[in-house]
Amino acid sequence: MKKKILGALLKVLMKLCLAVGIFFVATFTVYFFNLDMKLTSLVEPFLEKWYDHLERKQYI
Repeated sequence: MKKKILGALLKVLMKLCLAVGIFFVATFTVYFFNLDMKLTSLVEPFLEKWYDHLERKQYI
Protein backbone atom coordinates (compact mmCIF):
# COMPACT_ATOMS: atom_id res chain seq x y z
CA MET A 1 0.00 0.00 0.00
CA LYS A 2 2.76 2.46 0.90
CA LYS A 3 4.69 1.56 -2.24
CA LYS A 4 1.68 2.42 -4.41
CA ILE A 5 1.27 5.80 -2.73
CA LEU A 6 4.97 6.55 -2.94
CA GLY A 7 5.08 5.45 -6.57
CA ALA A 8 2.12 7.67 -7.46
CA LEU A 9 3.67 10.58 -5.55
CA LEU A 10 6.97 10.05 -7.35
CA LYS A 11 5.21 10.08 -10.74
CA VAL A 12 3.41 13.31 -9.89
CA LEU A 13 6.64 14.93 -8.70
CA MET A 14 8.48 13.84 -11.84
CA LYS A 15 5.74 15.28 -14.06
CA LEU A 16 5.79 18.49 -12.06
CA CYS A 17 9.57 18.78 -12.37
CA LEU A 18 9.34 18.14 -16.11
CA ALA A 19 6.65 20.80 -16.51
CA VAL A 20 8.67 23.34 -14.50
CA GLY A 21 11.77 22.54 -16.55
CA ILE A 22 9.95 23.00 -19.85
CA PHE A 23 8.43 26.25 -18.60
CA PHE A 24 11.88 27.52 -17.56
CA VAL A 25 13.45 26.64 -20.92
CA ALA A 26 10.59 28.30 -22.82
CA THR A 27 10.70 31.52 -20.78
CA PHE A 28 14.50 31.66 -20.92
CA THR A 29 14.39 31.28 -24.70
CA VAL A 30 11.88 34.13 -24.97
CA TYR A 31 14.06 36.29 -22.71
CA PHE A 32 17.38 35.43 -24.40
CA PHE A 33 16.19 36.12 -27.95
CA ASN A 34 13.92 39.05 -26.92
CA LEU A 35 11.01 37.33 -28.68
CA ASP A 36 8.32 39.27 -26.84
CA MET A 37 9.47 42.59 -28.32
CA LYS A 38 9.93 41.04 -31.77
CA LEU A 39 6.35 39.78 -31.67
CA THR A 40 5.19 43.20 -30.49
CA SER A 41 6.87 44.88 -33.45
CA LEU A 42 5.03 42.52 -35.81
CA VAL A 43 1.61 43.01 -34.21
CA GLU A 44 1.85 46.76 -33.51
CA PRO A 45 0.96 48.03 -37.03
CA PHE A 46 -2.26 45.99 -37.04
CA LEU A 47 -3.22 47.22 -33.58
CA GLU A 48 -2.48 50.84 -34.47
CA LYS A 49 -4.62 50.57 -37.60
CA TRP A 50 -7.47 49.09 -35.58
CA TYR A 51 -7.23 51.68 -32.78
CA ASP A 52 -7.08 54.56 -35.28
CA HIS A 53 -10.48 53.53 -36.70
CA LEU A 54 -12.24 53.46 -33.32
CA GLU A 55 -14.72 56.21 -32.57
CA ARG A 56 -13.81 58.19 -29.51
CA LYS A 57 -15.92 60.29 -27.22
CA GLN A 58 -13.88 63.18 -25.94
CA TYR A 59 -15.21 65.34 -23.19
CA ILE A 60 -13.56 68.64 -22.43
